[in-house]
Amino acid sequence: MAEGGRLPGAPEPTERIVLHVDMDCFYASCERKRDPSLRGEPLIVGMGYESGETIGAVATASYEAREYGVESAQAISTALERLPRRSERPDDPDTAHYRPVDLDYYESVSADVKEILHDLADTVREVSIDEAYLDVTERTDWAVAEGFARHVKQRIEREVGVPASVGVAPNMSTAKIASDYDKPDGLVVVAPADVAEFLAPIDVADVHGVGPVRARELRELGIETAGDLAAADPYDLAARFGERGRELHDRARGRDERPVEPRGDPKSFSRESAFDGATDSAERVLEQALTLADAVAERARRRDALYRTIGVKVVTPPYDVHTRARSLPGPVDEPDLVREVAADLLAEFDGESVRKVGVRVSKLSFTANDQSKLGGFAAETDDSTDGDAGRDASTDGDVERTASSDHRRGRDGQASLGDF
Repeated sequence: MAEGGRLPGAPEPTERIVLHVDMDCFYASCERKRDPSLRGEPLIVGMGYESGETIGAVATASYEAREYGVESAQAISTALERLPRRSERPDDPDTAHYRPVDLDYYESVSADVKEILHDLADTVREVSIDEAYLDVTERTDWAVAEGFARHVKQRIEREVGVPASVGVAPNMSTAKIASDYDKPDGLVVVAPADVAEFLAPIDVADVHGVGPVRARELRELGIETAGDLAAADPYDLAARFGERGRELHDRARGRDERPVEPRGDPKSFSRESAFDGATDSAERVLEQALTLADAVAERARRRDALYRTIGVKVVTPPYDVHTRARSLPGPVDEPDLVREVAADLLAEFDGESVRKVGVRVSKLSFTANDQSKLGGFAAETDDSTDGDAGRDASTDGDVERTASSDHRRGRDGQASLGDF
């Protein structure tokens, strides 16, 4: 499969091909990547479960834990009642493993996933840390769209080690419903001719944009499914719900003209590279980091972006994420400075085994004119500490921490990291 262009022999597209990629139980999947012994076990990621803590919530629960009634955004006390901690009852099968929320690590894994998505699609709309839309119309064709989507899933699984569900459809809203349809590890393709038939039996609450409150209002009108919503009078819906009513009516009929577009300017530019196993060679780590620094600086320059923070990320065995950053007194476009600061920050890790290294520029401003140069600026050091809850700008990610209200507790049952 050609990574950078259309498949050989694929005809010119006639319908958009949109993929919705949704990571399955993402926080739990990340923890299982870090500790494979957790696979197949009830697993709850959240806060407040330690002895003496009384306030906390579930960030996500694995599918095994959900069988006991544990859900995202649930009070941790309720989760503990339904599934006590395995560490306290090691011989009790009706218990769960509990893990704390680790933002740095999840964002690191997410960055690896997003790098693959950007490699496979010309246009990517990152919705949250675990969700994105891809427009692959110029990369494939409906005749082989399923194979392309399977390739996306397989690359994520092979290169990152976490599962994803993928929906394929002619538009964003139908693709999102398709990705939710067969979770976990699902792949559902809805060809243009099959959209109406696919949507008709879908619960009205699962129509993209409806939400629980609107679903309750629609049920009061006798509208239970997407088919019912599609058959409703659009004028009556507009009278009741305003322009939103017409929009939902269109989506229930499989009509959604929104293009897949990136969400505003990025918060940072970053590149990461994993080694083939951990390396103890500081020279090898530095060489790779300088290559990444050049790529990041070039990417910022192409986007006419200035940056005020330069940072590095170092992942040491088993999967411990360390970030360091240095803030500058003003925004700059200085590729040599990116190399210099990255090398200086990496010096702290000389002698340590390193699995992965990354370089990031953040605190961006976008302008094509009056570009600043460092000149006589004296850089201020602002080195972050590992796992600091109040992290500095080095953690400004290409991924967004918060999702839309519809995603805060989607069908996959995962709360937004913004809640934590």
